[in-house]
Amino acid sequence: MIAFVSGRVAAAGPDGAVVDVGGVGYAVQCTPATLAGLRVGEQAQVPTSLVVREDSLTLFGFADDDERGVFELLQTASGVGPRLALAMLAVHTPNALRMAVTTEDVTALTKVPGIGKKGAQRIVLELKDRLGSPIGGVEVRQTPRAAAWRDQVQAGLINLGWTAKDADAAVDLVAAELDGEETPPIPVLLKAALKKLSK
Repeated sequence: MIAFVSGRVAAAGPDGAVVDVGGVGYAVQCTPATLAGLRVGEQAQVPTSLVVREDSLTLFGFADDDERGVFELLQTASGVGPRLALAMLAVHTPNALRMAVTTEDVTALTKVPGIGKKGAQRIVLELKDRLGSPIGGVEVRQTPRAAAWRDQVQAGLINLGWTAKDADAAVDLVAAELDGEETPPIPVLLKAALKKLSK
């Protein structure tokens, strides 16, 4: 297994990045939050998990080893493949997923695109003893403050190659849609902004 890739970030897009390791570019699929931490042209070490299929080899990258471990554990549940596991980590932090499974919070799990009520119940049933308890107490998803999330999302978009002007415009559109509602986590906001830019 390729445990991590270390090198210069050669490119970054909405779904992943390319890391130049000794002249070889490794395409790594990542969550928006992981991508937001990568800077094109700078050195990075990305923990990875290699998923081997008959017709493909796909490298998934993570913010840290804990995220990678949770990604691999999620796939031990029936019906959860690498894409769905990555989507779960795009919506929830590893600790928030542990909390959801431990407390049997089916509603939290159904916030992930592709997971219905029955699927969430199955995940809880199959992973309750495997995923472990939340680390460091009850740390559920952080709800970012208005000014803080704008800065983070804008920085993430600029890192992905958008201009500051485009990033500002996308952030304004996302902010307008929220209109006083509870602020979602940064990965969800970043995805929403990317959708605005791709139109």
